[in-house]
Amino acid sequence: MGKGADVERRPLGRTGLDVTPLGFGTFKIGRNEGIKYPDAYELPSDEDAAQLLNGVIDLGLNLIDTAPAYGSSESRIGAALAQRRDDYVLCSKAGERWEHGGSIYDYSAASIRDSVHESLRRLKTDHLDLLLLHSDGEDTDRQADGSVPEVLCGLRDSGLTRCIGCSGKTVDGLHAALDWADVIMVEYHLTDTSMEQVIRTAANRGVGVLIKKGLGSGHHDATAAFRFLLQDSPVADAIGSIVIGSQSLDRMRSNVELMQPLL
Repeated sequence: MGKGADVERRPLGRTGLDVTPLGFGTFKIGRNEGIKYPDAYELPSDEDAAQLLNGVIDLGLNLIDTAPAYGSSESRIGAALAQRRDDYVLCSKAGERWEHGGSIYDYSAASIRDSVHESLRRLKTDHLDLLLLHSDGEDTDRQADGSVPEVLCGLRDSGLTRCIGCSGKTVDGLHAALDWADVIMVEYHLTDTSMEQVIRTAANRGVGVLIKKGLGSGHHDATAAFRFLLQDSPVADAIGSIVIGSQSLDRMRSNVELMQPLL
């Protein structure tokens, strides 16, 4: 699978965005502390990160997922891909950032706005395609008074992002987000199907669905995981893209090759 590879794209709900069924998660190029992966790892050099990011796009993948909580990820994307901005759908988040070895959560309107402007500066772009609320696990509480959805809607209306949504952790919180979100990002894989009804309801409402931790944070066999997500799962038809992170371009190439016969 070489440069300019032809990978199927599919509509992401009613957002107007078309995404490849496999997206690239950039956690591992920016942060190696506070991880849930089975093995420790060193961060790549700037040069290696740039080669990886460009290589992923050359494989034909068009969804790049990042966040302020992913350490130096946003800055590395900006440095490597600013000249290729039209080649990919860019997703980032707000509500959580990573500083001095720990997460800091702030869901005030001012903090969310500042976070987005800082993300745009680091990413060297004037807009995001997707802006997701980065959950601290209190999904329902964060939406309760309407202020967080309101500020996200305002950022969408101002053109700083094309679409908004929630990267959530609870069933109730993600159900609540369907009232205002264009997209949701949920954990869903072979050993955790708790979000199945949320995914189906989202699809029925035209809300796009992104899958995180589809390989169970590296604990599942990729072949079995992709077969479940793309064919065997009762909500396979509702999934827009599965976001997978890796430091290896060969591994991402293998993932594409495993996925292609299942589409």
